[in-house]
Amino acid sequence: MGGKSNRRRRYAEEFKRDAVALVRSSGKTVTEVAREIGVSAEGLRNWVKQDTIDRGQGAPGELTSAEREELRRLRRQNRERAETIGVLRKAAAESTG
Repeated sequence: MGGKSNRRRRYAEEFKRDAVALVRSSGKTVTEVAREIGVSAEGLRNWVKQDTIDRGQGAPGELTSAEREELRRLRRQNRERAETIGVLRKAAAESTG
């Protein structure tokens, strides 16, 4: 039972930056560079696209990496606060009932 794994690999930011720089400076296609460094072409293409957005050259409305991270943080914080409110409501209902 060989083949590719469905597990998502995590790469260091420095590795991603170097891979993007290689695409931009080598004159090779994303597919060629991906094959050489052993990553998926789709993943490398996404890194190049995100780098373009982070440089301020993306389409209007596309989020930079910093904005994406802030959105993740705020969503997590909102979820935690909603859970806290739920616990407090339940406790208040039990104490008055």
